[in-house]
Amino acid sequence: MSGTAPQECADRDPGLQPERTRLAWRRTTLSSTVAALLAMKTALHGGASVASVTVCALCGALWLGFLLVAHRRIQVLSATSHPTAMTPRHATTGALLTVALAVCAVALVF
Repeated sequence: MSGTAPQECADRDPGLQPERTRLAWRRTTLSSTVAALLAMKTALHGGASVASVTVCALCGALWLGFLLVAHRRIQVLSATSHPTAMTPRHATTGALLTVALAVCAVALVF
């Protein structure tokens, strides 16, 4: 059985992984957009107040930051068949923006 492993590696198409990763970034961006819009709708549901407008602005800024990181990564993945690895700085930024948007959503629920 282990004699077939090198043949399986040779048949693997390395071009598929960047495409799957690019599609995953697109799905994550779409779900982030929905979460940000629902958070803004929830914040403004009871009427516009200083706190609700502040939360809306914060959610919008976090969403725009995540959109920028995701768009940059999608461009890199689409540009070549062997894209470079994501820098730790961009990965950390994307993760922090996602967590911050989740914290805003939790704050709106309570």
